Amino acid sequence: MRPAVEISGLSKRYRRVEALRGIDMVVPTHSVFGFLGPNGAGKTTTMKILMGLIRPTSGAAYVLGRDVRDGTAVRAKIGYLPQSPSFYEKARLAEMLAFVARRFMKGSRRAVATRVSETLEMVGLADKADRRVKALSGGELRRLGIAQAYVGHPELLILDEPSVGLDPEGRRDVLDLIESLREHATVLFSTHILDDVQRVADHIAVLDQGELVAQGSIAEFLTSGAVAYRIGFAGDGDVAIKALETEPWIASIRSLSPSAWSVEATDQREAERRLARCLATSGGTVTEIRPEQRSLEDIYLEIVGNGS
Repeated sequence: MRPAVEISGLSKRYRRVEALRGIDMVVPTHSVFGFLGPNGAGKTTTMKILMGLIRPTSGAAYVLGRDVRDGTAVRAKIGYLPQSPSFYEKARLAEMLAFVARRFMKGSRRAVATRVSETLEMVGLADKADRRVKALSGGELRRLGIAQAYVGHPELLILDEPSVGLDPEGRRDVLDLIESLREHATVLFSTHILDDVQRVADHIAVLDQGELVAQGSIAEFLTSGAVAYRIGFAGDGDVAIKALETEPWIASIRSLSPSAWSVEATDQREAERRLARCLATSGGTVTEIRPEQRSLEDIYLEIVGNGS
């Protein structure tokens, strides 16, 4: 199956600013794709190029097999939710979605009404079809924005920070909706909330200063790089730490309590073979050694640095 998005050598320059520097990226069809990076990394520029709103300086990008330079044809296949969507507050939900749906559909009023009803049901707002936009909560507004992006049945949904600023319940509802959309479309979403990406994304790309610095499946990200262990130790902790620091396969040691540390190792085989032995030579007693699940945030900060 052909990827939903294919990008090759894509660059964009604004006078003296090089916003994108020859990036290559692939978004698999029917994936939920997390697009990450610090502010100014080039995420918005990339999304605008995919939607045909700006032209690249060099390189190529294809959406569902079409060159993004074919702007009108490409935009017909994309639904877009901006970070700060605006709505006509006095409109009723069904009326507003019907207005948008008629831009994409050539069917009868009944067909449009059916599409609107199905979309409101999908985003959990069917019971509010006759309510005015101004009466919605923040989470409901964000789900309405996704409904507006999806009502034309696009094959690619581009969502810019879809869960930012929401309370935990609102975030949960939006993430559940994004996860369910995988069945109907490819979803590419940008966000700074790494927990959200770890929960719903199956593929990730990381931009930093206009360069693509990492991409792959979420499983590949979470199992890459150093491995971490939680260590429990009874004895002279300073002596034990000094013993660990002499080992070349120890990447870092972080104190969790006076008798527990998180230890990262660059070589899993060496860690499993020598970690307990190394600690035992310091004269204390090892009370616990167990692998720790590294978070996406830990890995992200390793990639782009703590200054992001």
